[in-house]
Amino acid sequence: MGIKLYSSSVMVLVSLITLQVLVTAAQFTTNNPYSKSCPKALFTIKSGVYKAVLKERRIGASLLRLHFHDCFVNGCDASVLLDDTASFTGEKTAGPNFNSLRGFEVVDSIKSDLESLCPGVVSCADLLAVAARDSVVAMGGPLWEVQLGRKDSTTASLDDANTNIPSPSSDVADLITAFSNKGFTAKDLVALSGSHTIGQARCTVFRSRIYNETNIFASFATSLKPNCPLNGSDDNLSPMDASTPVFFDNAYFKNLINNKGLMHSDQQLYGGAATDSHVTTYANNPAAFFSDFSAAMIKMGSLKGSSSGEIRNNCRVIN
Repeated sequence: MGIKLYSSSVMVLVSLITLQVLVTAAQFTTNNPYSKSCPKALFTIKSGVYKAVLKERRIGASLLRLHFHDCFVNGCDASVLLDDTASFTGEKTAGPNFNSLRGFEVVDSIKSDLESLCPGVVSCADLLAVAARDSVVAMGGPLWEVQLGRKDSTTASLDDANTNIPSPSSDVADLITAFSNKGFTAKDLVALSGSHTIGQARCTVFRSRIYNETNIFASFATSLKPNCPLNGSDDNLSPMDASTPVFFDNAYFKNLINNKGLMHSDQQLYGGAATDSHVTTYANNPAAFFSDFSAAMIKMGSLKGSSSGEIRNNCRVIN
């Protein structure tokens, strides 16, 4: 029975992506500075994302997370994509990123296609923003207009990456503060956290919750322990939303109400918290979640990076 349900879910996802590919890129934004300089840019990004999601469904969540980890560190400037060199330290080895962020090869492939079409035109920062949106749409989530025209940074900050990105062990007060520091409301925080309806987490980030916390549904914790023992298996993965892991929907919030949040920071959003009412609203009203998530993503995509940046030829290195 489980295999049949999983297969049906995959077939629905494939059908959804196939349908979305038929939608022209022009319908994804009304503010497109690439309309003349690189008219196929948005379609190229979308096609690359959908191809990657069909190959591996988890990659949609990974591309969305790349954009988040980029924007929360000194703005949306693709600094997260820069590799370390002998004379340069990037952000990939920061605690929240190391052995955790993924999807770099997908970005490389899309960027290569863009450079073949129109060299030196589309920034890596814009690529990340559009890829995040297209990933959500490919997984059944909402559509929003991506503001374009970002520049790529010529610097990165390991220290800021270590301090600016909220931890999965954060309490709700710390989460509210971290998001407020970037100009987000508590409602924005909850809406953006809804991105955890897709993707997977490593055992090491939720082990303490399933073995030590009491505000967790007992059978849910028990089901996770074979794949996440007390010792070892740190990199074993579990879906952040076990009910509909390959669909972008509002099931994440229903899980929180049932004490089935995977990470400590997830469950902190519900259960006597100032954010309870937002969780309840989104659990009962998927349209409200989609609308508020889209608005929060537009706000996040507007976090300013360097105005004196460049258009990288290779997203991993400064020109």
